[in-house]
Amino acid sequence: MIWHWFVATLRADPELAVFLSLAIGFTLGPRKIAGFPLGNVTATLLAALAVGQLGIEVPGPIKSTFFLLFLFAVGYGVGPQFFGGLGRDGPRQIAFSLVVLSLCLLAPYLCARLAGMDVGGAVGLYAGSQTILASIGVATDELRRSHLSPEQLKASLDSIPLGFAVTYIYGTIGSAFLLAQIGPKLIGVDLGSACAEYERRLGGGVPGEDPGRLSAYRRFELRAYRIDGGCGLTGRPVRELFPGFRIFVERVRRGGRILDADADTRLEPGDIVSISGPRAILVEQVEGSVPEVEDAELLDMPVEVLDVFVRSREHSGDTLRELSEESFARGIYIRRILRSQVEIPILPETQILRGDILRIAGSTRHVEAAIAVLGHADRPVEETDLAFVGLGVALGGLVGALSLGWHGIPISLSIFGGALLAGLLFGYLRTVHPTFGNIPGPALWLMNTLGLNVFVAIVGLSAGPGFLVGLRENGLPIFLWGIVATSVPLVAAVYIGHFVFRFHPALLFGICAGVRTTTAALGMIQETAKSKVPALGYGMPYAVGNTVLTIFGTVIVLLMLRAG
Repeated sequence: MIWHWFVATLRADPELAVFLSLAIGFTLGPRKIAGFPLGNVTATLLAALAVGQLGIEVPGPIKSTFFLLFLFAVGYGVGPQFFGGLGRDGPRQIAFSLVVLSLCLLAPYLCARLAGMDVGGAVGLYAGSQTILASIGVATDELRRSHLSPEQLKASLDSIPLGFAVTYIYGTIGSAFLLAQIGPKLIGVDLGSACAEYERRLGGGVPGEDPGRLSAYRRFELRAYRIDGGCGLTGRPVRELFPGFRIFVERVRRGGRILDADADTRLEPGDIVSISGPRAILVEQVEGSVPEVEDAELLDMPVEVLDVFVRSREHSGDTLRELSEESFARGIYIRRILRSQVEIPILPETQILRGDILRIAGSTRHVEAAIAVLGHADRPVEETDLAFVGLGVALGGLVGALSLGWHGIPISLSIFGGALLAGLLFGYLRTVHPTFGNIPGPALWLMNTLGLNVFVAIVGLSAGPGFLVGLRENGLPIFLWGIVATSVPLVAAVYIGHFVFRFHPALLFGICAGVRTTTAALGMIQETAKSKVPALGYGMPYAVGNTVLTIFGTVIVLLMLRAG
């Protein structure tokens, strides 16, 4: 009795089935299979396929609405790197990305043709093997505008989640294993040693000896010292007192007054000064020259730890060493650098690009001076500029709806591709004019995660009834073809990146992970290397890959329709 009521309720109110699938998926997603997490997306899809056995139909506009939100959020997140993240190695990384992305399209297409799959099976194989679920929405929109009969269209749409679900797990786990474990052996390198060597090249030497080392490894402190006449620290500008070390005189007590110090301040006997810097350097370099004293009033200095959204054209591409020599960097310590939502290492030769988020620490006046030059303070706020989001999705969708004919087949970006490109553009505009278009990090995460997983849940619910039949009949062949479609482009990418584009091995595997937009692979690569250096190659290829792989969802439909 209760079971019949439960099923009838889900059929009458399918929105509840969507949230039930999310609950199950996000409960099982963190669980590990053979030491590797199943993942929220895969778990949600499998949960929805199971719930979908009850014969639940979800209205189409719900799926499209959430997917548009997801694509706009993806574009917004990578837009700064896509348009403005050209470092010194940027053009070469873009060229490499386009070569590898072509293989990521060609391999699944040829596998689908050799396996005799229909267009829906090809789309699922492509999306799963390349772990780009966003391409399903774009491909589905193109399929609905094709010349397929209603029966053919339904069959194709039902075969998409089968191909995706069967190939996605290896697409994720296999990619990570290939890049982290097999890839270095293919080109005969020790990934850990390569990363250590590259870190030394970027200035990662002995801590404390490099003025460009804006340390994230030591907690900085503020201490007070009394300046005596024979200490050798008087009569010269304070910027000359401790050459080669990032320690700074912040304030001076002189004659009963407390003065803010700058780089040209000269100390006098009897002064009491507050000096900031990493604790180890203060102990080793300062305490041997002058005695430490207690002066609560002098040390009561306002300090901030703040994220800064970099938008400076002038300093985009500068290394941390170069930035450390600028006047605005006085008294500033970098705690973290995020690029494309991935943390990258803090080393003297690490380049800072537009769109990076720097977590800086220092006195309030120094932090404000750095913000004025570098970009915009990303202070925690709760409000999302929904007018900006709504306008971006609407304009992008309208542009994407424009179509051209090719041999009788309508071609367009689709409203989904338009929303993605609008997100890219609007995300970039946010770096240029940070006074509008704010989407806080948690809100962007929710748009991205909820939009994608609601779409996945609805796809699974719709395909549920025919999934088990297809799995029994074609599951193993699809899985094997998925291994080929995943592995061939990645193996080729390793060889091409090493022998043709000659990327340093420490960056190569991060670049390959970025092209395939697989953060799980980057995590395993960094774990294998015991270094964050591979993340330096991830940002630009990730921005390009996220965009191109999504749009290729349309291309594989066109190729299959043309061939069929």
